[in-house]
Amino acid sequence: MQGANKPSGPSAQSPLVVGRYAIFDAIASGGMATVHLGRLMGPVGFSRTVAIKRLHPQFANDTDFTSMFLDEARLAARIQHPNVIPTIDVLQSDHELLLVMEYVRGESMSRLGRAARDRGERIPPRIVVAIISGALQGLHAAHEAVDEKGQPLGLVHRDMSPQNIIVGVDGTARVLDFGVAKAEGRMHTTQEGQVKGKILYMPPEQLAAQGVTRTADIYAMGVVLYEALTGVRMFAGENETASISRILSNDIRLPSASGPELEPFDAVIRRATAADPSHRYATAREMAFDLEKCIAPASPADVGDWVEHLAGGRLDDRARKVAEIESSTSITRHPSVPPPGEASRVQPAGTRRSEPPRRAASRSLIGGVGVLVLLLVGAALVIAYLLGTRGGATAQSAPTASATASAAAPTPTPIAAPPPTTPQEPAPTATVTATATAAPRPTAVAKPVVHCDPPYTIDKAGHKHFIPECVQ
Repeated sequence: MQGANKPSGPSAQSPLVVGRYAIFDAIASGGMATVHLGRLMGPVGFSRTVAIKRLHPQFANDTDFTSMFLDEARLAARIQHPNVIPTIDVLQSDHELLLVMEYVRGESMSRLGRAARDRGERIPPRIVVAIISGALQGLHAAHEAVDEKGQPLGLVHRDMSPQNIIVGVDGTARVLDFGVAKAEGRMHTTQEGQVKGKILYMPPEQLAAQGVTRTADIYAMGVVLYEALTGVRMFAGENETASISRILSNDIRLPSASGPELEPFDAVIRRATAADPSHRYATAREMAFDLEKCIAPASPADVGDWVEHLAGGRLDDRARKVAEIESSTSITRHPSVPPPGEASRVQPAGTRRSEPPRRAASRSLIGGVGVLVLLLVGAALVIAYLLGTRGGATAQSAPTASATASAAAPTPTPIAAPPPTTPQEPAPTATVTATATAAPRPTAVAKPVVHCDPPYTIDKAGHKHFIPECVQ
């Protein structure tokens, strides 16, 4: 899926939006599809940079190509391993079929090998072992994948090549592109006599369009290993026919021919590329174990530094594009493009999100009760105010209130007081000044009437007793 030519298409300035994904510049191209930088625009501001494999428009409506593409998505989703590029999503819309994958900051092994040859360098054997061993571990995970019921898928990649191994700056090699993989239950099946894959990495049985097993992938990895160590093609010929003839006759080359320091790898390549599939490694993991016995693999840090050394310029350019995309793209930039089947979740800017009818009714009821309470409280305050004002006016019109002794309490009669011989004087009047407030007025208490004529009383024994109030 890697290529030097970039087709015209979406860019950072004018991305193509499909569902919840914005599609930007192409970073690789192949015969069936193009890989683009993309941006997942999720809810609540969540976003993520991804790689989007986009089927060429001329194939999007072709049943065979569509089935193959969807098979790839289904198969890749069943493989969970750090050495396999994970599939995140698949989208189908009018004239578009997209496979969304994890974006890895790295480069394909084919481009890394080409960059090394252009510099007149060979890939260090320890780097080769680390990369090929990691790819073999990912390939083994694919071979062991099972379906939803736990049944083996019997998956065979059928297109293992340097183009389908990505080496990240984190030092991890990852397998990708299961577009032509063979597996049980595929919707798309290879027609009789049809060959899938790259010829220079196919075993004899695959070229002859015979049945293939996982050992076909192991054969391809043996060829990839040889080319990574030596920097030359194993089955290079004057033309394609000559190359096919060498493959069918199993005319393999060994690494030691390019240098004695590579002799430890001869046995691994001889077994991996055996003409008889039964003589090859039974599993990719078994081949990885033997390969690591030849020489200790480089650390991930060393592999990452090597990738930066060979592809730093391209990776920096891509990193700038990613930074531009990440700084300028968010879900708010594309509010009118909802995820498929989720149109009702997108709200225009400045509008309230609609609520369920039951919740809206509850809010209306609560609001009505609140208004009624406020009205009642206001009426009570008005009534209290009016009452207070009226009480104040009454107090001002009658600033004093007179209370007679008879209104306050009955007048006590002095003991043994003789009948009065002269008219009584009016009782003193008690006055209480009313306040300006509407508070209750205190009741005036009248003093008892004291008769001082005579100023004394006479008890039964005939003794006089002077009245205190009369002698003051």
